[in-house]
Amino acid sequence: MNSTGVSHIAFCVKDIDESLKFYRDIVGMIVDFDRIQDTTGGGLPALYAHSRSNRRQVRLRFAEDANPHFIMTTHPEDVVDGSPIKLDQIGISHLSFSMTDLESFRKHLVTSGVKFASEMDSLGTGASFFVYDPDGMIVQFDQS
Repeated sequence: MNSTGVSHIAFCVKDIDESLKFYRDIVGMIVDFDRIQDTTGGGLPALYAHSRSNRRQVRLRFAEDANPHFIMTTHPEDVVDGSPIKLDQIGISHLSFSMTDLESFRKHLVTSGVKFASEMDSLGTGASFFVYDPDGMIVQFDQS
């Protein structure tokens, strides 16, 4: 059996509508679907820290049929707990996007009111910077 690549990256958010404003409206991702999923059956209950009856699930892509895609989830009428991690903590610490015109995109983020976590070229390895998404998760943008 051989892996053929990453199929998707899933992450939970507190307010999916606020996150859509960032990932869809500002970053430019496309929504494939937006649905409510029952989480009481199958193996899902064993994967949650708390008992959940359902979740809202939104799939995002950069282009039709592009992979990997993102799955954002939240739990309607339930409190989502936890905090985003930093680069030196266990878990997936950030998402990173390749951009064709990083400087123009940085200006777009500034005018959109996005909170920056670092200055341009913070890694010292070329054009790159980090911002926070609406939940405080770190998102990196690199010049492609």
